[in-house]
Amino acid sequence: MSRTVHVVGVGMVPFTKPRETLGYEVMGERAAREALRDSGVGYDQVQQAYAGWVYGDSTSGQAALYRLGLSGIPILNVNNNCSTGSSALYLARQAVSSGAVECALALGFEQMANGALQMGFADRTSPFARFDEAAEGLYEAEENAPLAPRYFGGAGQEHMDTYGTSVETFAKISVKARKHAANNPYAVFRDQVTEEQVLASPRIFGPLTRLMCCPPTCGAAAAVVCSAEFARRHGLDGSVVIAGQAMTTDFPSTFEAGQLRRIVGYDMTVEAARQVYEQAGVGPEDIKVVELHDCFATNELLSYEGLGLTPEGSGEKFVADGDNTYGGRVVTNPSGGLLSKGHPLGATGLAQCTELVWQLRGTAGPRQVEGARHALQHNLGLGGACVVTLYEKVAA
Repeated sequence: MSRTVHVVGVGMVPFTKPRETLGYEVMGERAAREALRDSGVGYDQVQQAYAGWVYGDSTSGQAALYRLGLSGIPILNVNNNCSTGSSALYLARQAVSSGAVECALALGFEQMANGALQMGFADRTSPFARFDEAAEGLYEAEENAPLAPRYFGGAGQEHMDTYGTSVETFAKISVKARKHAANNPYAVFRDQVTEEQVLASPRIFGPLTRLMCCPPTCGAAAAVVCSAEFARRHGLDGSVVIAGQAMTTDFPSTFEAGQLRRIVGYDMTVEAARQVYEQAGVGPEDIKVVELHDCFATNELLSYEGLGLTPEGSGEKFVADGDNTYGGRVVTNPSGGLLSKGHPLGATGLAQCTELVWQLRGTAGPRQVEGARHALQHNLGLGGACVVTLYEKVAA
């Protein structure tokens, strides 16, 4: 990265269940306005905008941003499955870093339907066809099991078979998510659950029960990024910078290793994290707060290891020792994560960004992680793409 990029504004709307949602364009406008208000930047000062969403019609980004004004700027719509929000941030950061623009807006939103994720088009080749072929025979087939739980539940079972991980460990992760979400007014599920309740909830696939799976969610989040010169010229809060960022897509090992954890993006995570640590000149031992992609409790554990927070195979000990929460080594998903805050696909990456910027500014309220100077974000989409971003607190 050539120029330092500052995150000067963030904002989001409270996440909701589908039956309680506003329209995607209303949520998108409100999140963008919040980020602009937080930054002190007017929409007329934004030179490019990147709008991310997964389920919707083309140019949905314009429908949301036109509600802010008709400035004629480039608006690019981004769709990269569950990593869509951070993909929009990646492009906005890249535009500023390269010198193409001084100020850019990244927006993510999603208006989801109830139930498991569905493919949008049944009359053409699925982008998951190669993944299905690679996964064939790696888990016990169950009729009508949704695609995502098959992959991530199977990956969790694989970790159990390889390292002796217990299903109770995944339940502990879900309990932790609810404890963190209790302090987040933007989260969907803030009520507490016990391990026994998690384990007794309806089984979905493999070790996964319903309370180990993220819910269908609606919401929006946004971020304003700019150059150091732009921040200085306009008197903006430039105390949070993107110290490292990497996007990876699948490697041959995804399809050739015969392991479900690689099919669900483990190697993408490892490589993106490696690049980011190298760019930023820090290691996982320097990180005190992380927002990672816990679409399922099984993937949270896999991500601990993929991000280098704990050695491969030691995720269960990491949980048992309480190193994934307050009082431990690194607070993971202080927002409640996808499991409890919710997972509106296009918004997730930018909601993670919002939480981490609040953490580094010291404005996260009862969720505050004390003494955090670096914050790590991990956003994963099957198909596949993974974005890892490292934020740093600097002198304003």
